[in-house]
Amino acid sequence: MLHLSIGSDVNRVFADLPGRKVIRYHNVTPSRYFAALNDHIARQLEQGREQVKALAGIADLNLAVSRYNAKELEDYGYENVHVHPLVLTLKRLDAAPNRAILNRYQDGKLNVLFVGRCAPNKRIEDLLHLMYYLQNYVEPESRLIHVGSFAGTEQYNALLRTMVRDLKLEHIDLVGSVPEDHLCAYYQIADVFCCMSEHEGFGIPLLEAMQANVPVMAYQSAAVPETLDGAGIMFNEKNFDELGEMAARLKQDTAFRSAVLQSQQARLDRYAKLDLEAALKTLLLSNS
Repeated sequence: MLHLSIGSDVNRVFADLPGRKVIRYHNVTPSRYFAALNDHIARQLEQGREQVKALAGIADLNLAVSRYNAKELEDYGYENVHVHPLVLTLKRLDAAPNRAILNRYQDGKLNVLFVGRCAPNKRIEDLLHLMYYLQNYVEPESRLIHVGSFAGTEQYNALLRTMVRDLKLEHIDLVGSVPEDHLCAYYQIADVFCCMSEHEGFGIPLLEAMQANVPVMAYQSAAVPETLDGAGIMFNEKNFDELGEMAARLKQDTAFRSAVLQSQQARLDRYAKLDLEAALKTLLLSNS
């Protein structure tokens, strides 16, 4: 089984291996997002996209973690493509959170959280524009917390920090990678989870936020609509004034927040009912 998501020598070797083959496609981020920021990653992504095209017809079974990904494979000429979502252990977020993080951030500020790699396709700069509106026109006591690695995207991270300075933003915490108990704490103190990403093959943190009972706002792109599946708040235009008002309302309007959280719990219930292990066994057996 080949997990396909970026350019690799393994992708070339895979085609010549004996035996039955399965491809599990996680999508390849368009290289344009990394142009001029990290040429090495951009080349790997370009290579990955070409290798995805070249592997059409190689595997006996092709799995995609979303319908969005499945359509890409079908457009490249893949046959026998099946959607098989990611198997997630969301309950791990119910573990004990880091007490120091809780003590530091439970200070009454409006905490806007985003979890995901510090990568250009995640459009973290749009979160900074949102914070500019929030801090200047809606809720001065608001904070952005971004949790995610910036390994390989240090230049992008530096540009974000320059934006923070130029926009005169306060309380912007780009914390990088964190251990699990810290992650649990960040989800626990969050008032809103906001995703501005323009390319997601699935979007694991969206479901993590739901598990942590944090209302989700997310830009309608790629596989995000599938992952939300009618839950949370999805927007198709990045009107930062409207989004800033919405973020504040999600904290202040108890009835509105409750309705959003109820929609998210229903989404989690639908996901929990999926027997993904049995579905995978069935797919493998039926294509033996």
